[in-house]
Amino acid sequence: MDKGRISIWLGSVRQWHWISSALCLVGMLLFAVTGITLNHAGQIEASPQVRTLELALPAGLLQQLQQRDASAGDEARLPASLRQWLAGQSVHTGGRLAEWSEDEIYLPLPRPGGDAWLAIDLASGEVLYEDTDRGLISYLNDLHKGRNTGEAWRWFIDIFSVACLVFSGTGLWLLARHSASRPSTWPVVGLGLLIPLLLAILFVHR
Repeated sequence: MDKGRISIWLGSVRQWHWISSALCLVGMLLFAVTGITLNHAGQIEASPQVRTLELALPAGLLQQLQQRDASAGDEARLPASLRQWLAGQSVHTGGRLAEWSEDEIYLPLPRPGGDAWLAIDLASGEVLYEDTDRGLISYLNDLHKGRNTGEAWRWFIDIFSVACLVFSGTGLWLLARHSASRPSTWPVVGLGLLIPLLLAILFVHR
């Protein structure tokens, strides 16, 4: 390959390297910090905040729920009128599927950094709601794990991972390109491989 093409390739690789590094910067900081907090989860104290509500369903809504056709299935979204009433009580259910039975509606509402559930007694109209907020660190840890984060965040993690691969691959290419003038390049790269490999073999037990 002539020098002109090498120069073009080198410029392209450098451009992809800095673009991918810019895209990955905040995500890598987030995943690095939450890697530490997850590794020390037992040493980081959390004080969950629990909110509990006991409500009585209006008679009209209760009658509407009692008249629901049983053939509609065991899982279905709450009626819009019920969601609107619950929102007025500061209970936001979104469009999630609830579990319907003959005598109860149960709606799990997990989310990053917390959990919640809603239960409606179809005989008495009693509504029980409990919301648990485990705090910011738990929220960030769940983002790291992709736990209860939804489709958009899962797409972000996939795209972020591809950007990290581009960043690492172009970095390796640049290392190879300049390794002749930097004798310590490959020993350092080899050390980066050897350290986790030895730790996994010697100290990580299956």
